[in-house]
Amino acid sequence: MNSTSLNHTTCLCDHLTHFGVLMDLSRTPISALDDRIMTMITYVGCGLSSIFLTVTLLSYIAFDKLRRDYPSKILMNLSAALLLLNLLFLINTWLASFGNHGLCICLAVTLHYSLLASFTWMLLAAVHMYFALVKVFNIYVHSYILKLCSIGWGVPLVVVSIVLAINKDFYGSGVSAESISPAKTPEDVFCWVQDNVAFYVSVVAYFLLILVCNLAVFIVVLVQIHSLKARNPAGSQSGHLSNLKSVVSLTFLLGLTWSFGCFAWGPAKVPFLYLFSICNSLQGFFIFVFHCLLKENVRKQWRIHLCCGRFRLNEYSDWSRSGTNGRSRANQAARSPSVKSVKSHKSNSTSSTSNGSDSGRKLISTVGSHLDLVYENPLAASSTSSSPSFPSVFRVQTNGLEVHYQQPSWKK
Repeated sequence: MNSTSLNHTTCLCDHLTHFGVLMDLSRTPISALDDRIMTMITYVGCGLSSIFLTVTLLSYIAFDKLRRDYPSKILMNLSAALLLLNLLFLINTWLASFGNHGLCICLAVTLHYSLLASFTWMLLAAVHMYFALVKVFNIYVHSYILKLCSIGWGVPLVVVSIVLAINKDFYGSGVSAESISPAKTPEDVFCWVQDNVAFYVSVVAYFLLILVCNLAVFIVVLVQIHSLKARNPAGSQSGHLSNLKSVVSLTFLLGLTWSFGCFAWGPAKVPFLYLFSICNSLQGFFIFVFHCLLKENVRKQWRIHLCCGRFRLNEYSDWSRSGTNGRSRANQAARSPSVKSVKSHKSNSTSSTSNGSDSGRKLISTVGSHLDLVYENPLAASSTSSSPSFPSVFRVQTNGLEVHYQQPSWKK
């Protein structure tokens, strides 16, 4: 605080804070030079992530065709949580410099909530990917996305509420308003969880549980992709670059880079804090790259609605062609000997249930660029019908592999 009067208060803040403070297990200071470099990296990365997460969200919100499947809706929620986290981090030190204890508590609580929400949506993305690619269940879940939202946004709210109920002073900047000055270390003027026990239980332990689950899903999915490619060598000629893209895409989507904070101890503290600050401040940017820029259907929507001249794409010719291809693939799957036809679904629901599970692992074709989970249901029946809907096609794109699953769905 530089000066104050009855009408005005002038504050000075000549330092910022690096991203590593969110998961700094040792909670010890680092050198001024390293702190300044990591701070610059953090604010550039968070700024870029905020911009590109906004572009990602606007793209999926504006274009209805992009958000028709479950993975897209999960991605939207994850992007929203990460955008909130990055924006709060960018303004944290500035708001903390005012020295208002109540404001600092509110800011720390909101930042804590957004971090836990981001972790939770990474877990939900992993769980959905596991059931879609590995288990391939064909049970209709009523209000599936609504239930995921209640978990993704509700569980972090419960955790933060418990911490607040125990002691609201667990949050804050760690110093009083009068003692804030440029001579203080960055951690001293950063609104965050100050109590060590609350930090290790509500942040570190929470993340470690999610990390174990996400790492297990990461390994299982990679093994499943490898087994699919081994069974169909003709479609696995995309090379090591495509494999690397799938691994990197999964790594950032599941938040595995946040584990770098767990290794920031002793002599390895500074190098891992650098890795942590670079990778996690840029997580939103990488999500944009792998789930917008490299996705063909997103680029098509951009060209249809945002481009002009020779770069503009004709919506009807391009999408009608893709829709025809999708329907032909669905009809081909419906005519497969191991899949009941639509008529058989109407006549015998019991046999179609067993047949759906038997055909759930039928490999149809081999195309694709990187791991992407998409639902296609071109022949879906009306949701008001109590009878089984027409067969839906589940498609999983991996590095050079596209797998179609025939799975019937029943409305409850």
